Amino acid sequence: MAKNDTPLAEARDITEALGLLTRFPVQSDARRGPHAAWAWPLAGLAVGFVAALVGEVALWLGLSVWLAAGLALAAQIAATGALHEDGLADCADGFWGGADRARRLEIMKDSRTGSYGVLALGLGLILRWSAQSVLFAHGWVLAPLLAAALLSRAPMAVLLAALPNARGSGLASSLGTPSQATASLGVGVAFGLSLLAVGWGVLAPALWVALAAIGVAALAKHRIGGQTGDVLGATQQVAEIAALMALSTLV
Repeated sequence: MAKNDTPLAEARDITEALGLLTRFPVQSDARRGPHAAWAWPLAGLAVGFVAALVGEVALWLGLSVWLAAGLALAAQIAATGALHEDGLADCADGFWGGADRARRLEIMKDSRTGSYGVLALGLGLILRWSAQSVLFAHGWVLAPLLAAALLSRAPMAVLLAALPNARGSGLASSLGTPSQATASLGVGVAFGLSLLAVGWGVLAPALWVALAAIGVAALAKHRIGGQTGDVLGATQQVAEIAALMALSTLV
């Protein structure tokens, strides 16, 4: 058997992750492809930091926790270009708007957003805003936003590695399949940095995130036979909601 000389991690993986998952102005050759998936939580770390900074500044200016949480949420969306929110909406439309697998995939590919997608987006935003408002009201801004951003992006690589591609084309297909070692490294990075941020309280959100990701994976396998880029985005959104809700129980 030929020896695999591809390193498990490289520094340029971080810029690849930022280039793929955010709108930050970074230059990346994207040559590492699926091998860079371990760094996706680090892209989340950058997004979480920007959101927390906006939230902290808003609170310092005297805005209410509700407005500060809303501005932090807006910063998150701007930093990612609503990439993951788009996946959530497409999955909601496709999973519940199509009678069979082919029709569901067709709906998910449609750029238009239907009623299921609008409802999913609205509910997701309300839940994230509400949980962040609870955290902000207790003076907990930076640590929980970093932890939620980290933990919610690790499952994307896990699902990409574990589930077959449902379409055979699109973003998820073009990324390739990361190895189990790559996905596991991403989980380790997300958990380790979240542990530094919130301490052993990270166990609850980590468990909630794992259960949320398993639920989305099972639903995607049942409805369309695997994963797509939209499924990965929806997984991040559901996982982030789960993490924020779990963190809100700790204050």
